[in-house]
Amino acid sequence: MADFLDWLRSDTLGLLLLAAAGIAVLLFLIIRVKIEPFIALVGTGVLVALVGGISIEALVGSPLGASDALIEKGFAGILGHITLIIGLGTVLGSILEHSGGAQVVLDRLVRIFGEKGTPVAMGVTGFVLGIPVFFDIGIFVLAPLVYVAAARGGKSLALYALPLLAGLSVTHAFLPPHPGPVAAAGFFQASLGWIIIMGLACGIPAWWASGIVWGRWIGKRVFVEVPAIHREAAQDDLGGPAPSLAAVATTIGLPMLLILGATFGTVFLPANQLQQTLIFFGNPAIALTVAVLIAMYILGIRRGVTTQQLSSIAAESLRPVGMILLVVGAGAFFGAVLSATGVGDAVAGTLSAAGLPLVVSAYVISCGMRIAQGSATVAIVTTSGILAPAVESMDLSQPQLALLVMAISSGSIIASHVNDGGFWIVAKYFNMSVKDTLKTWTVLETVLSVVGFAVAGTLYAIVS
Repeated sequence: MADFLDWLRSDTLGLLLLAAAGIAVLLFLIIRVKIEPFIALVGTGVLVALVGGISIEALVGSPLGASDALIEKGFAGILGHITLIIGLGTVLGSILEHSGGAQVVLDRLVRIFGEKGTPVAMGVTGFVLGIPVFFDIGIFVLAPLVYVAAARGGKSLALYALPLLAGLSVTHAFLPPHPGPVAAAGFFQASLGWIIIMGLACGIPAWWASGIVWGRWIGKRVFVEVPAIHREAAQDDLGGPAPSLAAVATTIGLPMLLILGATFGTVFLPANQLQQTLIFFGNPAIALTVAVLIAMYILGIRRGVTTQQLSSIAAESLRPVGMILLVVGAGAFFGAVLSATGVGDAVAGTLSAAGLPLVVSAYVISCGMRIAQGSATVAIVTTSGILAPAVESMDLSQPQLALLVMAISSGSIIASHVNDGGFWIVAKYFNMSVKDTLKTWTVLETVLSVVGFAVAGTLYAIVS
């Protein structure tokens, strides 16, 4: 038994078996036994950690302190980033719903794209607005449009959510100013201009194939109901005339403009007071706080809504947030356990020694890192670091370097599953079971990855 455990903890094949067994147990507990996901995630994570040789002190700390323990850092790493964002984004979305603001935007999109083209409109919205903001912020701000569209059309929530998610995901992985492609560009000394050009060349076909083609097909076959709270909000009216499109656009666009201002201010401005001001207001939590206050005034108080009504809307909207945070935090903990056991390093080492062509190695290593540890950004950064010495020794053109980044970016989004915080955000925010999330979102990310790499690999062969 001791020899088997040593093999499981040190051999690449053993580590992969441990990770696969942990994921299988987790899915069995959630899908078949029907255990609450966050409980199953924590329990399975602890079991995998102990079998994988992580010490009890490293896992849970000691009675004198546990701040460095894996169970606390795993939760805190992601919750420190998203707790305020989820809370503020949920309140902002609820005000948009109850004020009729989401309906105003949807009406305009339907006039442009037609009733049948509403899923395409969701995808275009996700792609355009996903450029300046992170994936999760885009979900929290734009989700009301999906709820209203599904409630109005009487169709599956997935039909409208998947195109939006594809747009947000492809911009997060392929385009600056998102951290993954920017970091990879830094490793390879690739021009951000070429990153943008190749990001659009690879990302648009991938977005269309995954969000529009696949999203429409599977959205008609997996029915997901709009949560009751959002059905009621879609029918609710705070009174007064409908808000103007300009007022709603200001509310939705303001946090995105603030975040974008901070990003470009950091890159293009010297370290002065203006830059510091842009950085302050461009922090996602600050930007969303400003947006919520402005939404309360423009969409609420100025239209005769009382502060008591606004407080009631905020309180009601925040009730489901606790479970979302627990599940996302537990998912991050499970992913941190898999990383701590050495699964990611084992996968990266094995794939980097496989002797594949450079662009194929970039994709395969990134895929392995993504599947092993969950984070797209970590997959991009780790793969770029592994390949940087080889790339430095080669005489590659700027288009080739940009396409190498696209190959890595494509691999970083494949097969989102239970060790990815984004998987649980999608599942909980769009009312999907784990089984339905695997059938819809996980496959969407895989289609996005494969098509993105197919385009990147083809263009790389052409420009070589």
